[in-house]
Amino acid sequence: MNQQQHARLRSQFPALAQEVNGHPLVYLDNAATTQKPLAVLDVIAHYYRADNANVHRAAHALSGRATRAFEAARETTARFINAPHSREIIWTRGTTEAINLVAQSWGSSELKAGDEIVLSTLEHHANIVPWQLIAQRTGAIIRVIPLDERGDLDLDAYHKLLGPRTRLISVAHVSNALGTVNPVAQIVAAAKAVGALTLIDGAQAVAHLEVDVQAIGCDFYAFSGHKLYGPTGIGVLWGRTELLERMPPWQAGGEMIDKVSFAGTSFNALPFKFEAGTPHIVGAIGLAAAIDFITQQDRAALVRHEQALTDYLVAGLRQVPGLRLVGEPRQRAGAVSFLLDDIHPQDAATLLDMQGIALRVGHHCAMPLMESLGLSGTMRASLACYNNRDDVDALLAALHRLEDFF
Repeated sequence: MNQQQHARLRSQFPALAQEVNGHPLVYLDNAATTQKPLAVLDVIAHYYRADNANVHRAAHALSGRATRAFEAARETTARFINAPHSREIIWTRGTTEAINLVAQSWGSSELKAGDEIVLSTLEHHANIVPWQLIAQRTGAIIRVIPLDERGDLDLDAYHKLLGPRTRLISVAHVSNALGTVNPVAQIVAAAKAVGALTLIDGAQAVAHLEVDVQAIGCDFYAFSGHKLYGPTGIGVLWGRTELLERMPPWQAGGEMIDKVSFAGTSFNALPFKFEAGTPHIVGAIGLAAAIDFITQQDRAALVRHEQALTDYLVAGLRQVPGLRLVGEPRQRAGAVSFLLDDIHPQDAATLLDMQGIALRVGHHCAMPLMESLGLSGTMRASLACYNNRDDVDALLAALHRLEDFF
């Protein structure tokens, strides 16, 4: 991707053209949420202006248009991750709800005392706490894959954790804190060898990598729209049909039913069995617009651009006096964590914000990871397809200037 092509792509994100605190915005908080392109903003506005209606059982034109767009979004999402069937795409509020759905439905019905759930030290709280709650309820046991000295999963230790009691492995595709890209296909293959199921948290992966759930071989894959240039409040759980059909409903109400009487209730077919109540209609339509926007780009060129920019950022950070990188994974996507000697991360972030630079500080909802590293938190710069070398240069120059404040 040449500079002119990238400039055209960047121009599609109006939020990036603003000033913050008297400086051009340098947005490096993409692991938390991404900015939205005009294509997404326009389709959201159009829905509310022209097609606002509830979906399914349409008896009028607006509802028919809304339903067609809503279900077309499901088809678009299925193609995006190479799901075999669109009925396997379950709309959720985000990755968190998707993981909770599997935990509460599959976990509550399938796990028993002594069964083992394998997580990793890298996980976001959303892929830890739901399993802790289910373990407390069922008597299941949680095992944890440790890290090596670079911030990669210790795969030798992982293989030793697997055994006849292992029922589920649930790991991130990409770490939101360190940017570590996990070898998920390899992890899944090892799980299959002992008859365990796998769930992949793809929240940090879908914006940076081309995801193919069939190639990965996992049983469930979850991600959020707002980290993929789409709206907040919409997410996806993909699961294999045979598993989803066996799993009981989690939430109950309208749409997820087939027939209701006081004598009993029968439930709807997939995907509606897991979609109780009025869904986030415009969220799904907006997510499809974001997917269309991304897939219309040269994905391979975007991956190369982001990787080169990440390498440029890491190389530049190494030259900042007193700066320490946290984690040096063999493959990294999106996020880079670091610390500055003698400067509290919150103080540094505040001074960077005064210069228009947006990044994140804290534990990044990964407190067990931070505990394993002996840290309370880090500074995190996270990249997206619209970032460029000017953004990185602005951050590096500002970090060098911080010495003047302390």
